[in-house]
Amino acid sequence: MARRAWDRAWEAYRSAATPVLRPIIEPMARPVANSAAYDLVGFWVAWHMYGGFEGLQEHMHMSRSAIYRRVNLFRKLFGEHPDTYQMPGVALDVRAYHQRKPYGWTPGDDEAQADAPVVEAVTPTE
Repeated sequence: MARRAWDRAWEAYRSAATPVLRPIIEPMARPVANSAAYDLVGFWVAWHMYGGFEGLQEHMHMSRSAIYRRVNLFRKLFGEHPDTYQMPGVALDVRAYHQRKPYGWTPGDDEAQADAPVVEAVTPTE
């Protein structure tokens, strides 16, 4: 009985507050949301370019908790894990990226990378 009363009171508050607060909150929240989305797109690219969780830890020096936080936020925003998400219109060429030796690091040896396929929005194979 108390639960129903609470739910009715909350719904009444939400219904009254939303029209008043939405015009104030949305303009402030939109830049933060856009920034988070851009950050997660970069995280998705790095995830694939550096071979996922272990690659980000080893080569990008990201902590376990930082990776888990981003994976969790990525799942909330995009609905999938970075391993399985395919970003529409984006193709990743892992081999070309690492042939330029970004940050002085190339995964595996150069011969293995020369034979690596172009990867289109999937986890690179090593």
